[in-house]
Amino acid sequence: MPGPTYPVPAGPGVAPPFAAPPAEGRTARVWIGLGVAALALLLCCGGGTVALVGLIVTGAEAIDEQARIAVGDYFEAVSQQDFGAAYDMLCAEAQRRESASEFARRLATEPEITGYEVGQVSVTSRIVVPVEVDYARGGEDTLRVSLNQDTGTGELEVCGVEG
Repeated sequence: MPGPTYPVPAGPGVAPPFAAPPAEGRTARVWIGLGVAALALLLCCGGGTVALVGLIVTGAEAIDEQARIAVGDYFEAVSQQDFGAAYDMLCAEAQRRESASEFARRLATEPEITGYEVGQVSVTSRIVVPVEVDYARGGEDTLRVSLNQDTGTGELEVCGVEG
């Protein structure tokens, strides 16, 4: 015979068999969660865009500065008649077209440069820098200097000077 059964008391401290889902504020939490996720996505994408624009601007300024320095150094060497140093600043293609002695002979016959001013760098499919030069015999001219980047060193080198 089974033993006596006792009724389960109702009242404080009694746990229901399972928790009921909350009925209030459920949609508000979903919208807050979606808003926070959208804000995080916007910050990541916006920050990436700003970083990309900054990288492009900084890269362009670096190329501009390096081009101005390379052209300035080349014309400084030419105006000082240090043709060996000027030849060393030429790209490999220009050095293949003309030996160091041929280069020095050619520059020795050209009018002597007494002053120069480097212009605004133009970057398209190649880098071109205009240079205003003053000659010892009088007069001035605008030369266009084309530059290439040395793949080994990353430095810009003079590849041609056109009058």
